[in-house]
Amino acid sequence: MELVNIKANKGRTGSVFYLSVWIITLFVLWGIIRPESMAAIMQQLLDFIIRTFGWFYLLTTITFVVFSVWLGFGRYGRIKLGNDEDEPEYSFYTWLAMLFSAGMGIGLVFWGIAEPVTHYTAPPEGVIPETAEAAQIALRYSFFHWGLHPWAVYTVVGLALAYYSFRKGESGLISVTFRPLIGDRVNGFLGKGIDILAIIATVFGVATSLGLGALQINGGFSQVLNIGNSIATQIIIILVVTVLLLPDSIKVLDS
Repeated sequence: MELVNIKANKGRTGSVFYLSVWIITLFVLWGIIRPESMAAIMQQLLDFIIRTFGWFYLLTTITFVVFSVWLGFGRYGRIKLGNDEDEPEYSFYTWLAMLFSAGMGIGLVFWGIAEPVTHYTAPPEGVIPETAEAAQIALRYSFFHWGLHPWAVYTVVGLALAYYSFRKGESGLISVTFRPLIGDRVNGFLGKGIDILAIIATVFGVATSLGLGALQINGGFSQVLNIGNSIATQIIIILVVTVLLLPDSIKVLDS
């Protein structure tokens, strides 16, 4: 029975993987062939989502913050993400160091400074630049983007995956976390749709971070080593970083 479940799970992840690759490839080709069209349509969609669901986004992130604090300091915060006899592989301070150095390096180190300065000189909402109101808006946006709210979102999703993977022995698919809500439908088309959406969102998010990181690395090379700041250099940086990450990615897939 266990062998059957493993084969079924592999078949399911295989179909999710190939469908995700096809959809992502179509988006990439669209961006290469018709970049202006893609940029215009994506901007329209972004504006529509912000106007229509901006309130829901803010309410959701605030709820995640409250839920994370309640979960962390409540009785459920003592539940181990593993077997009862398991012990942490690393100490608390080691995890904290890895979290900030590997998890938020590209974003926090650079945009933690660049974002408030950018919003101060070119503020949103029609605010006059370089005024006290612009400074308040700049800090408000920056604290929202880099403060407790994004960490709470990461916490809820990460805890859900870790709980079902290490405590319940489920696969690492995001769809399994919806089992209490939709039951065995996580094994069908609805579950596949959730996994495909999660993969696409993750790939696009990582691509954004990798692209910004390549620009920052290229900028540093240009200042320190006098290496040209060009698209070709940035592509080489992306290829090198991708190759460096491949061994760890293969280990995760094998596990």
